[in-house]
Amino acid sequence: MAFVKVVKNKAYFKRYQVKSKRRRQGKTDFYARHALIHQDKNKYNTPKYRLIVRITNKDIICQIAYARIEGDYIVTSAYAHELPRYGVKLGLTNYAAAYCTGLLLARRTLQKHKLDGIYKGTTDITGGEFENEPVDGQKRPFRCYLDVGLARTTTGAKVFGALKGAVDGGLDIPHSTRRFPGYSREGKKFNADVHRQHIFGSHVANYMTSLKEENPDAYAKQFSRFVRAGIAPTSFEALYKAAHAAIRADPSPSPRKEKKADAPKAKRWNKVRLARSSRKNRVQQRKTDYLKSLQSGDAE
Repeated sequence: MAFVKVVKNKAYFKRYQVKSKRRRQGKTDFYARHALIHQDKNKYNTPKYRLIVRITNKDIICQIAYARIEGDYIVTSAYAHELPRYGVKLGLTNYAAAYCTGLLLARRTLQKHKLDGIYKGTTDITGGEFENEPVDGQKRPFRCYLDVGLARTTTGAKVFGALKGAVDGGLDIPHSTRRFPGYSREGKKFNADVHRQHIFGSHVANYMTSLKEENPDAYAKQFSRFVRAGIAPTSFEALYKAAHAAIRADPSPSPRKEKKADAPKAKRWNKVRLARSSRKNRVQQRKTDYLKSLQSGDAE
């Protein structure tokens, strides 16, 4: 029998170190995170802001955050489920909704830092490249870096729609046009008109029109909510233009609803955690009862 070397011996397991919790869960790419949060030492404790974009099945989440040893701090946030307030009631996870969410986050962040009057971004949405240049005698534009998490950074991905909305809203984010819809890898050319169509939802409108002509039953089933809401494919561009204007007019978050005094309390399925003093008192009571039971037994 050939000699088999034992690789995972006691020395191996004594030195074994488990990976970070979120790495084990498959939630965080720590190689990318380290590059995103690393700050130059000569900048001391200056925050390095990140534009975090996460897309779920029913929502788009955009946040501005910075890292500290104890965890990340969220500066501002915007969600696609806020868009019905600005007139976009359906299609809250498409490219046009991602653009609106990024725009809302940018205007909200600049309003919080009192930069919304200095850096207004652009209202002429062509889909082309745009940069927020510093204004002489004023603060520099708010800079942050795109954090896509574990999402695939393919050409035309919706995370870049949120990026474009944030840049057009006035944030300074380093980027190129190579991942926007309309970029051709073969010709290495960028067609801004294709990108503009995605920003205003024209690609969805074109699909709706073609499906309605080819299969009316499938159209009535797939876009039933659009039909009930009276949203026609021809009204998409006007709808999103109005939403962009409404976001710029009032990007502030909606006030939280106050809880009613007589509102029923949520049912708890687990016991209320006792304070340390209560736990000690409970133990003392059990000791006293036990001693009493012993004394009564001896008396008998």
